Amino acid sequence: MRKLDEERSWVTDEQRLTRFGRTLRSTSLDELPSLWNVLRGDMSFVGPRPLLVEYLEQYSPAQARRHEVRPGITGLAQVNGRNHVRWSERFTLDVAYIENRGFWMDARILCATVRTVFTRQGISQDGHATMKRFGEGDG
Repeated sequence: MRKLDEERSWVTDEQRLTRFGRTLRSTSLDELPSLWNVLRGDMSFVGPRPLLVEYLEQYSPAQARRHEVRPGITGLAQVNGRNHVRWSERFTLDVAYIENRGFWMDARILCATVRTVFTRQGISQDGHATMKRFGEGDG
């Protein structure tokens, strides 16, 4: 990403994203470094996507359940709309995963992830590199 530059109108993440960065995002190659976290045991392949620490104080008790499992590279929200999913739906899907997790669910999510990545569905919301920040409406 480019540095924040108000003179050039590089203010939002979408405006600061370079062509190379856009290509990495659209192909999901920007997720490859997360494999290191899986190998280290900090993440799993499937689970709720990790979110910014600054969101923690905004979670309801139900939303905070997403921390009952290790975060994942992909999850139920990612294969059900990715960044086009509203925040409330994302948290609902995260909790649904926690309540129903198992080998077959993980296998279905991994297969669906391959389809989602190849079809490049739901990569970003309009005007955002990914999606609205949590707390900026339920977009």
